[in-house]
Amino acid sequence: MMEPRKDVRRGETSAMDPSATDPSPMDLADIVAALWPSAAAGPTPTSLQQKARAQPISAVCIDSREATPNSLFVALPGERTDGHAYVSAAFAQGAVAALVKRPVPEAATVIDTVRGQAPKHWSPPVAIVVPDTLEALQQVARHRRASRTASDLVVIGVTGSVGKTTAKEAIAAVVAQHAPTLKSAGNHNNEIGLPLTLCALRPEHRYAVLEMGMYALGEIALLCDIARPNIGVVMNVQPVHLERLGTMERIAQAKAELIDALPPGGLAVLNGDDPRVRAMAARTPAPAITFGLGETNTVRARDTVGHGLEGIEFVAEVKVEALADGAMAPLGLVRSSARLHCPTPGRHSVWPALAAVAVGAALGLSWDEIQEGLTTQAQGSAGLRLVPRPGIGGITVLDDTYNSSPASALAALDLLADMGGDGPVAKQRRGRLMAVLGDMLELGSLEREGHRQVGVRAADVVDILLTVGPRARYIAEAAQEVGMAPEAVHILEDNETALRLLRALVREGDVVLIKGSRSMAMEQIVGPLTREE
Repeated sequence: MMEPRKDVRRGETSAMDPSATDPSPMDLADIVAALWPSAAAGPTPTSLQQKARAQPISAVCIDSREATPNSLFVALPGERTDGHAYVSAAFAQGAVAALVKRPVPEAATVIDTVRGQAPKHWSPPVAIVVPDTLEALQQVARHRRASRTASDLVVIGVTGSVGKTTAKEAIAAVVAQHAPTLKSAGNHNNEIGLPLTLCALRPEHRYAVLEMGMYALGEIALLCDIARPNIGVVMNVQPVHLERLGTMERIAQAKAELIDALPPGGLAVLNGDDPRVRAMAARTPAPAITFGLGETNTVRARDTVGHGLEGIEFVAEVKVEALADGAMAPLGLVRSSARLHCPTPGRHSVWPALAAVAVGAALGLSWDEIQEGLTTQAQGSAGLRLVPRPGIGGITVLDDTYNSSPASALAALDLLADMGGDGPVAKQRRGRLMAVLGDMLELGSLEREGHRQVGVRAADVVDILLTVGPRARYIAEAAQEVGMAPEAVHILEDNETALRLLRALVREGDVVLIKGSRSMAMEQIVGPLTREE
């Protein structure tokens, strides 16, 4: 397990922050060295290395519109278009190099890594020919990561079916109180986004917090091969993508690829309230600690109080837990506790907050640093999914349209319930609680059951329920079966109909939750209902 680190300089950057690319994190020599076929063609020519070191690479992008002076453009093939068609546009924006699968006429110089050929004299813009541009991007990121040792950089991988983005934000904000930290921008959590994040790695970064998503087996393993995580955080295993993977066991197997990749000196940080996640401790030679509400967890929350949109409070306790191999995780806050405030709304936010507490404690942070990180996390974090927005006619819209699953829908309804309680926000509320819930996709065999669970909870919370889509009908039916008045339930086919009905129903003081799977495009409802602050 890594030793606690001296506070170098606090700060947090994402791969999209301007500060993450100034000064330049790498130069053209780094790119060529990562891609040069040394086994076949020998080492990179010295003359090429020397001149390439003088060419900074300020950023790496896959969208020509995001190209900036001295940036590297990666021409990725797409379903509808090919990045090679935009190399010229990227150069016009200031890119000095491009990763391409074939030579492009816009380039002043071609460096061919397939054949190991490079001109003696060259000038930008440069086309770097590679067998596969996506694999080349991943190799550049792999090279960037490999250049840093375990004592110099701690990589923290975060995965889970629900809440991984919120957890990533919380963990990054906490460890940034200790030393400069790089984090994934938004949801850059796949085979493209994670390498782009690592390409923004700078010498001063001491932590990198990387979100890891997946649709199939092997995808997180690939991300781990690139990122080489020291700490792995698993939030939960839920029936998200069940239709793709078939069984909950296969979802757990896919998430466990992060834990499988940890070195013996690393650390597994596991949601101990989820049996499938807790069991992952047996898969790694690294020590494991758990977090959750249960008394047996290493890091536990008790006395959780929800304050609606103002967040939650809870008492965090840290204790020593004997691991399977008899080792002890070296937690700096062992046998201590503190009452913490997390401004992220919803009682479900306690699990991401506890994950951040666990990582922070393991790395030697104080309670004050952890609290400051949790506070910082919620201040305008673009990574958080549920966003309160002021709406027309004095209503509040809870925009949770990014995606949906039974677990996240239940969590959103719990937040709505808190807003109907006795807190300061609730006391100011003069209107009703309403929910517009759309289809939840990729639930496989749990499709009907998952929707019905949400319907039962909705009947306990909301005054008026609107459902959108054929699957969401199960939500409405379950709500009525447990006693919700039929006149308070509206079963609708599309967003346009839902918006029209909402305009007629809402009145000042109402709180309206809008949530559905990404493909339901329920932001079409949010837009017309909200106004600028």
